[in-house]
Amino acid sequence: MQAMTRSERQELLDKGLLLPLMEEFYTIQGEGFHKGTAAYFIRVGGCDVGCHWCDVKESWLAELHPPTETSKIVENAAKYSNTIVVTGGEPLTWNMDELTSQLKAKGLQVHIETSGAYPLSGTWDWICLSPKKLKLPTDEVYKKANELKVIVYNKDDFRFAEEQAAKVSKNCILYLQPEWSKKDKVVPEIVDYVMANPKWKVSLQTHKYLNIP
Repeated sequence: MQAMTRSERQELLDKGLLLPLMEEFYTIQGEGFHKGTAAYFIRVGGCDVGCHWCDVKESWLAELHPPTETSKIVENAAKYSNTIVVTGGEPLTWNMDELTSQLKAKGLQVHIETSGAYPLSGTWDWICLSPKKLKLPTDEVYKKANELKVIVYNKDDFRFAEEQAAKVSKNCILYLQPEWSKKDKVVPEIVDYVMANPKWKVSLQTHKYLNIP
């Protein structure tokens, strides 16, 4: 791409023609409904939700990640898999319309993993909503979420999970997932909770057990 001014670059970012790409990789989806599925991950930089236990804090500052042409991201993704997962950071910080329209034009299944803290943009085949207490989701994303994934760090997260479950549609699949550093403590609590409240399912970060990205 030819050199451009800061304002020109920002205009392209605002339109979603550039995205701050942190990394992209082909792996196995480790979490939630689609675990075990081969998928190409697009990790977009930028997030101000600020979860203290976040395991990709290096994604928070968008400025650290190069603005990358969306068309190039799509070209790379299409080489690997029919299932594309857009994650972050918080991908909805950015306009996702251009990225998803180009991916869909290639006949790909497009998923998003989001806190839902920003307005929903883009066209999605699957929305994994993982709400955070510090910045709650928008009303629209609650209604459109296909799965709700609540991270359990302590006992109060069960209360939070029920609050969030009351806001999604009746067809939304409900998951409780242990925060990795607390798994030895909270997994037994999650197991007991799901057995007592079987509308919930257990989600594990199986990619970490498989030692893959």
